[in-house]
Amino acid sequence: MNFRPYPTLETERLILRPFVLRDALRVQALAGDRRVAEMTAEIPYPYPDGVAEAWISSHLLEWRTHRQIALAVTIKKTGALIGAVSLRLFAQGPRAELGYWIGVPYWNHGYCTEAARALVTYGFEELELDSVQARHRLENPASGRVMEKLGMRCEGVAPQAGVRNAKLLDLVDYSIPAGNFRVRYPAA
Repeated sequence: MNFRPYPTLETERLILRPFVLRDALRVQALAGDRRVAEMTAEIPYPYPDGVAEAWISSHLLEWRTHRQIALAVTIKKTGALIGAVSLRLFAQGPRAELGYWIGVPYWNHGYCTEAARALVTYGFEELELDSVQARHRLENPASGRVMEKLGMRCEGVAPQAGVRNAKLLDLVDYSIPAGNFRVRYPAA
């Protein structure tokens, strides 16, 4: 993959755009909610000052070095930042791991599926990925439903594959090869 400008993607209701430093307080407020943070592998809780700024500041280098793309999920009509969606790119080949979070006030509106579909489409069409994988905590079946709506197939449960707060976690693995992905999947 050659260097590409950091993309902005548009869906029916959303704009997925690069994060900027002024998003940091909003990221800290939304991602720092215990209900969001505890369902992820990497978001700290409580969410310390400065972490969002450091995370946002890392994005351009991560993109330029072909390691990750992370986009702010914003509502098209208002510009409100409601979450994040990312693809962690693997050095071993044209594959990636999908990640996402949406702030609690925006749950159950289909935003996560809409944003994830747009980024996975970008991954297959523009980054020429061969496959995308994702995983969620066993205790978070809503995340699994997002993956299923993208057409991802459940690969099974990986017992004690994750750790959060010194506690081993069971994770559920999903994947989809490029040839099985259809851009126009049913709406969330």
